[in-house]
Amino acid sequence: MLVIGSIFILAEALPRIMHPQVSHAGGMFVLAVIGVAVNGFAFLRLRGGKTLNTRIIAWHLLEDVLGWLAVLIVSVTLFFKKLYVLDPVLSVLVTSYVLYNVVKNLRATVFLFLQAVPEGLDIQDIEERLCTGTSVESLHHTHLWSLDGEHHVLTTHVVVDPHATKENVLKVKCDINGIAEELKITHTTVEIEYQEEECRMKEKI
Repeated sequence: MLVIGSIFILAEALPRIMHPQVSHAGGMFVLAVIGVAVNGFAFLRLRGGKTLNTRIIAWHLLEDVLGWLAVLIVSVTLFFKKLYVLDPVLSVLVTSYVLYNVVKNLRATVFLFLQAVPEGLDIQDIEERLCTGTSVESLHHTHLWSLDGEHHVLTTHVVVDPHATKENVLKVKCDINGIAEELKITHTTVEIEYQEEECRMKEKI
């Protein structure tokens, strides 16, 4: 929506640079003050968010704040000089800035939808670390993805020594949870299996 909105604004503003239109300075000023106050307060509340959803909403609010600031600047200027071309020029500059930042986050959004491995994590390296645990013979069907850009999920099937005791299995889970916590993986699902046990998921890989 931000990309579509930005393109629409650019399509409207660019022709007006060549053919400026008269603007109502008083009405612009009042609306700009209200717009900056409301959207600025909301942006300040969300700017520290770490999830992708929060960042996108914050950018949307920032776009509104910058847009209303542009309107405020133009309205004040129009009280003294009839430079109507400032309105579309500032619209183009603000929208271009916001569009640039949105496109940067678009790649992360696509990766999130595709349930790709989060940036900065190597699933092969994680599997090697998990296999070093006592009683662990092998791993399969290991997946790692992110729910929202901050909360990551790890699922795996662990094959343990056929003579592993309950204490050994609990130690394996504890070791995996420790590695997950170190890597800031917030949720783990571990299925314990034995070598002679048939895994329906392994057969489908």
